[in-house]
Amino acid sequence: MGEKTKRIIFATGNEDKLREIRMILEDTDVEIVSMREAGIDADIVEDGATFEENAAIKAKAVMERSGEMVLADDSGLEIDFLDRAPGVYSARFMGTDTSYEIKNNAILETLSGVPDEKRSARFVCAIVCALPDGRLFTCRETMEGRIGYEIRGGNGFGYDPIFYLPECGCYSAELAPEKKNELSHRGKALRSMRDLLRRETII
Repeated sequence: MGEKTKRIIFATGNEDKLREIRMILEDTDVEIVSMREAGIDADIVEDGATFEENAAIKAKAVMERSGEMVLADDSGLEIDFLDRAPGVYSARFMGTDTSYEIKNNAILETLSGVPDEKRSARFVCAIVCALPDGRLFTCRETMEGRIGYEIRGGNGFGYDPIFYLPECGCYSAELAPEKKNELSHRGKALRSMRDLLRRETII
């Protein structure tokens, strides 16, 4: 791919997330920049009730500050045994400054003794694209699996080390980055958004 001719700000400060996004969109002529790289310092309150609402709040806020095309995602883990918690509170579960090692161990402890068939869970990702002309596009995808029995793997982040994928026979954090992008909720949502923006001749 030659020189990138378009620019999209991705409303995140998460370097792991940016790396995934750039890998997935590397076959486009779009340059992905972070909020920091775009010179935007905004503390956005995500008080939506759904992943889609939170992603839209972020995308619109950054678009209004920058006047540019913005992508934002909101993603999280839904555990059926816990009535789909932590859900939209995944990042804030047990406090925003609590390490994921502590969060993951707490979930494993909560599900101690719960059998496989009741450990079903999914990662959810909603992505919103906000355009300066006021248009909003939304995509939502999931990665289905279950909560495992231990912390495994060093390739992922967040809840990846406790998320078991029966069809792969391994944990999400044990997947190679390319395989994870192929299967993951974020990878699928980004490809859906990429295809949607291409159909709309935006990229």
